[in-house]
Amino acid sequence: MAKPGLSLQRKATIVASATAAFLVLIKIVVWMVSGSVAILASAVDSLLDIFVSIFNCLVLRSSERPPDERFNYGFGKLEAIAAVVEGLVIFASGLFILYEGAHKIVHQTPVTRLDISLGIMIFSIIVTGCLVYFLNYVAQKTGNLVIKADALHYKTDLFTNSAVVLSLLIIHLTGFYLIDGIFGIGIALYILFSAVSLIKEGVLMLMDVSLDDETVEKIIGVIKETPGINSYHFLKTRKSGHFNFVDVHLVFTPEISLQEAHDIANQVEERIKKIDPKQKWVITIHLDPTDDSEKLKTATN
Repeated sequence: MAKPGLSLQRKATIVASATAAFLVLIKIVVWMVSGSVAILASAVDSLLDIFVSIFNCLVLRSSERPPDERFNYGFGKLEAIAAVVEGLVIFASGLFILYEGAHKIVHQTPVTRLDISLGIMIFSIIVTGCLVYFLNYVAQKTGNLVIKADALHYKTDLFTNSAVVLSLLIIHLTGFYLIDGIFGIGIALYILFSAVSLIKEGVLMLMDVSLDDETVEKIIGVIKETPGINSYHFLKTRKSGHFNFVDVHLVFTPEISLQEAHDIANQVEERIKKIDPKQKWVITIHLDPTDDSEKLKTATN
């Protein structure tokens, strides 16, 4: 039996790692020629990209494993851990660029060989832009949080590289070296803000935050619109990687047969899965002949 090929997510991380390695190589060469601290900072950032993308590839390999006897709910939380780790890396990169920007303002370090520096940074923007487009496509197609984090990481690189190019152009035309530091600080603040948002999203998944309000409302709509169901209670949702978990108690009339109630529950389950077919759903439905929610609440308090 042939082994399944690499998933689209893992292919994306491999492409990202190879691209980052290529960019590091050419940026280091240009830094050695020009002495540009801005390009050195960009090279260091790309070096971090390599480690992050390799880490993401390993995480995806593990998170895609099926549940086992020890981890009954699978390994989807690894995606959230990876998002938090990558967010911290992005945050550290932002602090580094903030420091470099302040350093430039204080010392106004001159840059030599502006022609080569500009050419390489423009080429880097084109390559990074293509990579961001590809990663966003994969993230939208798969809904994978790790790929979304990777796309954000390279998007910050895109802004960083663009700021470097603009500052180099201004320096080339005016000799105003202070602008390099000003642009660096502005991009650093954007990176820090983006990193905090990503870290927050990963932490919320680790804490089993419920699905977004729109999805929960759609789930409630499915339940209310299904004939044969009197009411529902104890609706709970959470997300783990690309799995959406839903638990709910459905209340039927006492006279309904178990087979009929079971069939209705299956209808509800199939309709919920159609809310977002890209996600994998794990739905647990408890069948109640009466509304015992108040009694169960009292028992658990």
